[in-house]
Amino acid sequence: MADKVKYSIEFVMHSSPGFLYQYLSTPDGLSEWFADNVNSRSDIYTFIWDGSEEQAKRLSYKTNERIKYKWLTDEEDNTFFEFKIVVDDLTSDVSLVITDFADDEDEVEEGKMFWENQIAELKQIIGA
Repeated sequence: MADKVKYSIEFVMHSSPGFLYQYLSTPDGLSEWFADNVNSRSDIYTFIWDGSEEQAKRLSYKTNERIKYKWLTDEEDNTFFEFKIVVDDLTSDVSLVITDFADDEDEVEEGKMFWENQIAELKQIIGA
């Protein structure tokens, strides 16, 4: 199988890093915008959509800065999805950079559209 294609997409967020991080790292926060429901036990997060479940492991995190997950069904070792909060030193603008992987080059745009829709939902919820 060919290697997956890594891509990143950036969104300007009108939110404090700490407030935004809660929506990226906690089951309650993720349930607000990413999935219908989210449960966690230790570093394993269970995401539920329309009755189907998918599990991801939290690989790493730095509070209020970044959090990285890996789908347990993804057999490739070097794939993940990551939320990174970036604060501009000069303007203090807050951006959310999402890194993810697509199965091939043709699916990158579809993946970006998925994240655009999800982040639009997140922005609406947090008033950003």
